[in-house]
Amino acid sequence: MKKNRFITGYSGLRALAVIGVILYHLDPNSFMGGYLGVPIFFVLSGYLVTDHMLNSYDKTGSYNNRHFYLSRIKKLYPQLITVLWLSAAYIFIFQRNLLAKLNQVVLANLLNVFNFWQIHNGQSYFERFAANESPFTNLWTMSIEGQFYIIWPLVVFLLVKLAKKKKIIFWIITALTVFSALEMAFLFKPGVDTSRIYYGTDTRFFSLGLGAMLAVFWPTWKLSANLEKGDRRLLNVIGAIALVGILLMSTSPIFNPQKAFAYRGGMFLFSLVTMIFVGVIAHPGSSWNKWLTNPVFSWIGSRSYGIYLYQFPVMIFFEDKVKDIADHVILYHLIEIILILVIAELSYRFIEKPFGRIDWEKLRQFLSKALNLQANHY
Repeated sequence: MKKNRFITGYSGLRALAVIGVILYHLDPNSFMGGYLGVPIFFVLSGYLVTDHMLNSYDKTGSYNNRHFYLSRIKKLYPQLITVLWLSAAYIFIFQRNLLAKLNQVVLANLLNVFNFWQIHNGQSYFERFAANESPFTNLWTMSIEGQFYIIWPLVVFLLVKLAKKKKIIFWIITALTVFSALEMAFLFKPGVDTSRIYYGTDTRFFSLGLGAMLAVFWPTWKLSANLEKGDRRLLNVIGAIALVGILLMSTSPIFNPQKAFAYRGGMFLFSLVTMIFVGVIAHPGSSWNKWLTNPVFSWIGSRSYGIYLYQFPVMIFFEDKVKDIADHVILYHLIEIILILVIAELSYRFIEKPFGRIDWEKLRQFLSKALNLQANHY
């Protein structure tokens, strides 16, 4: 089976996404649309996961779901468990006012249902400066990603086996995507807390769905670098327009996440433009993959998961202890960013990379043999 290309430019896109989210969390009034970095992650996940699965079904007629689940566990859980454990330990020792329901928070995150827990407990994403703000608030995205990774392989299996034709698969995914966007729009009520639709898996699926749609009609493994000069230029122009659109929307007050536009088409529009940019980067005939590939973006992008995980705990714990932030805003924000990057680097080197190298099948065989030897001994 032809392997999916590793698209280095996506590290650059992830870097832009996580930078936007951090700026929003540091100063939501100045970077009103920074939270839109999350839909970028969702579109990328929907595209890459679906593309990989469809490639396998196309070449071999099957997909190794077990290997996929193990790879996701290796990638996601070591750092997730680490941030939960370290943050819980810090809370227990230094910030006990956050102890309430801590065990529920940790369990909900480990089971990938934290977004549902937040909805049930009325924990708003936008209480940025509340005295009892949780350092885990941003982890709702990890639960949606986790649910997607669990359910989507089964959905794709059913689509491939029952729908069979790519056109039918595409329209079914499109219907699910549009339904999700419409549900978000219809459920929005002015003056009512938006947590239900902001955290909801069903109301946020459209970003993942748009990425999945792209994977059906724009598979990485069928894109050819042999383009006419005019087509290559057109792709680059479309990419430029999409990137400008992403940057403008990410900084525009119209995308205020507590106003109607964001929910009534705004986030869907942003995800759609992101989908276009993701598609342009993927095409080997475009220059955008090269333009988004540089050492800085590669470093941030490869560590974006850890950066995303640790940003909120660092901000919440730091700002609880430092009382004169208003007097030294830039300095303290710079210190927070440095702390986030240093911790993310340490986590990447000593948690993500070592666990990523573990061959779980060999480990399972070793443990099985060890248990058998012990049983025989007795």
